[in-house]
Amino acid sequence: MTAPLPDPDNPLVDIVFYPDSRLSKRCVEVAKVGPDLRETAREMLEVMYREGGIGLAAPQVGLDRRIIVMNLAGRPGAGEERVLVNPTVLAESRDTSETEEGCLSFPGISGRVARAASVRFRFQDLSGEPREVEADALFARCVQHEVDHLDGVLFVTKFSPADQIGLKRRLRELEERVRAGTARSLRRTREKAAL
Repeated sequence: MTAPLPDPDNPLVDIVFYPDSRLSKRCVEVAKVGPDLRETAREMLEVMYREGGIGLAAPQVGLDRRIIVMNLAGRPGAGEERVLVNPTVLAESRDTSETEEGCLSFPGISGRVARAASVRFRFQDLSGEPREVEADALFARCVQHEVDHLDGVLFVTKFSPADQIGLKRRLRELEERVRAGTARSLRRTREKAAL
């Protein structure tokens, strides 16, 4: 059974922060691509831009759906807006790349994550048409990060050993900020875009 899309009269407004359990659950596939899904994608892009990100997965706005939006330029009118419905990574390169990642659901927390340097993935577009794409560099990293969200995998579980040091303390501090309602104060700027 698939979860319903949000009510158009009650738009998406906020990022879901760690430790919200919705971030750790595998999302269900979208059964039908239609006008409601297109509106959801538009709202997700608005939230992503507002929060200064370059990618956003549906569970990050509380939706149990396999939907990703991204724009590697991180701002409207620049770069290419992409909406990936039901994405699946089909193949990963043996070559890896390790670089620092952040996440809109983990404000103030970043760490080095090793990921495949390139990937091939399949998804549906907003017309419901199946697509298969190869991606490398930042595009590949963003796809992998966001698909992890759809699978309930948190990026902090992939931090390098050096970045694991002190992570529990930083996660506790984030939990305290979320409870106090101050997690937004550490929102990343567009110059340091988070995935």
